[in-house]
Amino acid sequence: MKKPLFTGSAVAIVTPFTDSGVDYQTLADLIEFQIQGGTDAIVVCGTTGEASTMPDDEHIAVIRFAVEKINKRVPAIAGTGSNDTRHAIELSQAAEAVGADGILSVTPYYNKATQKGLYEHFKVIADSIKIPVILYNVPSRTNLNLNPETIGALAKINNIVAVKECNLAQVGDVVNLCDETFAIYSGDDNTILPVLSLGGKGVISTMANIIPQDTHAMVMKFFQGDIQGAVRLQLQTLNLIKALFSEVNPIPIKAAVNLLGYKAGICRMPLTELSDEHLALLRSEMKAYGLL
Repeated sequence: MKKPLFTGSAVAIVTPFTDSGVDYQTLADLIEFQIQGGTDAIVVCGTTGEASTMPDDEHIAVIRFAVEKINKRVPAIAGTGSNDTRHAIELSQAAEAVGADGILSVTPYYNKATQKGLYEHFKVIADSIKIPVILYNVPSRTNLNLNPETIGALAKINNIVAVKECNLAQVGDVVNLCDETFAIYSGDDNTILPVLSLGGKGVISTMANIIPQDTHAMVMKFFQGDIQGAVRLQLQTLNLIKALFSEVNPIPIKAAVNLLGYKAGICRMPLTELSDEHLALLRSEMKAYGLL
């Protein structure tokens, strides 16, 4: 029987960069901040971690470092997606070799595969490794939707255990097409409660980079039956979420992590620094939330 890699809140952690590479000391500090804050899993080298700008040697080095630093205290999940199936297999096998507990694999971008192509893509990736696979459906970034029927077919593969779903409109269909052992995680911070209400197991979160305790508590309150408490937390986070997505992720969240006092650096090009207008908004919302 399949078992969820985690229930609760997983942070899609930022990758701190300097001009010369990765700031591993800050990454270690951020991992400790997350674990002390109650985060239930850590996703490294995802979208928020800017994996698309990382050459393979750096990508694998960051996964290895995170796995060793996390040291089995929570699941370490590696982003290993690619629009080149062979490349995705190589990254996934490398992540398994350095000890990742599972992988997060995004739908191929730019190529615009058919649903049959998507099924075959994920099947051969899953067949190439033994660790669990979380599918990642984010149409706003890939211009491609992983349809519920395709997710249902993929869910029958033993080590495909979950989906990070950013298309709220189809969550109910995915639930109906998959058995209860297949986990659905919200891929958007503003839809955590809606996804949980339909049977989701948690969230893979951007905002958890700065509010790990509240993101974890929101999910736990829901599962403990404190629905109103969970709703209050979701509503409380909405203005902060708007500021964190005032520009393309991860531009604002990196600025937010810097405002907390960590040296996350700036995003790699083609992403740029947060505008003065949106930085002022972010600072204001973080103050209103009690973070500054």
